[in-house]
Amino acid sequence: MDLTGIQVAVLGGDDRELILIPELVKMGARVRVVGFPQRPELAGAQLVDTLEEALIGAQAVVMPMPGTDDKGNIRAVYSEKKLELTEKLIRRLPPQTTVIIGVARSFLKEWAVKYRLNLIEIAEMDHIAILNSIPSAEGAIQIAMENVPITIHGSQSWVLGFGRVGKTLARMLQGLGAFTTVCARNPADLARIWEMGYRGITFDQMSEKIEKADIIFNTVPAMVLNKEVLLKCSPEVVIVDLASQPGGTDFEWADKLGIKAILAPGLPGKVAPKTAGKILAQVVPDLIVEGVRQKLERHTISEAT
Repeated sequence: MDLTGIQVAVLGGDDRELILIPELVKMGARVRVVGFPQRPELAGAQLVDTLEEALIGAQAVVMPMPGTDDKGNIRAVYSEKKLELTEKLIRRLPPQTTVIIGVARSFLKEWAVKYRLNLIEIAEMDHIAILNSIPSAEGAIQIAMENVPITIHGSQSWVLGFGRVGKTLARMLQGLGAFTTVCARNPADLARIWEMGYRGITFDQMSEKIEKADIIFNTVPAMVLNKEVLLKCSPEVVIVDLASQPGGTDFEWADKLGIKAILAPGLPGKVAPKTAGKILAQVVPDLIVEGVRQKLERHTISEAT
């Protein structure tokens, strides 16, 4: 992949960006970075102090997988100061500038439409999400092993949801010898769950049988482990909630009931940042090149007319 001469702004991030940034530099991009101190991995990139400096001349903008909080503060684990993304900054970007982010808040989506930016959310792209499901599942099992007094082998392990992470997690648990129950809504998913050798139940059936669970892994970004369900759980159960914040568990009620419930979103960047960074390095350069190409084509068409 050739990024020669393309100006890329990398705004904040974590250890994943320490893998991605050197790859962008190797491909010839001119990379400005904000939110990181001087580090050997960032040789060849230009480190700046502010978002304004980073965005000067940017043809593509790369933001972290978790994106921003609801106030616009960009996730930047190595920065001592906040990096606040504002509308004033966004409107400085030329129309059709490619902005790559894991998950965008509603205000960023609105700004992208208003200022005609090419906003790309990559967290839900299959070639990112499926690969990221591997460190997510491994990290979830690691958390469970650290918090239960039993082995995964022989445990009653429940997986709520049969999406990308749910599928990978169920397979790993079964491989470790767990008695794996998967909760899903879709009849086709329930058929596949049975075909793969797991025990499948619907969410309507969950309350009736969940008392047998030793460990519950939730992947559903909705309140599925509410007060009524938690009252049916064993007080010794451990819940590992992988859904994006605020998760799918009523944590207040879990605490009242003495149930250990752990919210653990964004595991790829925490438990396997090198692998997660390599996944980004496989995908982001293609998106940058395609975005720049499309912008040039639109500009050419505009001049011709």
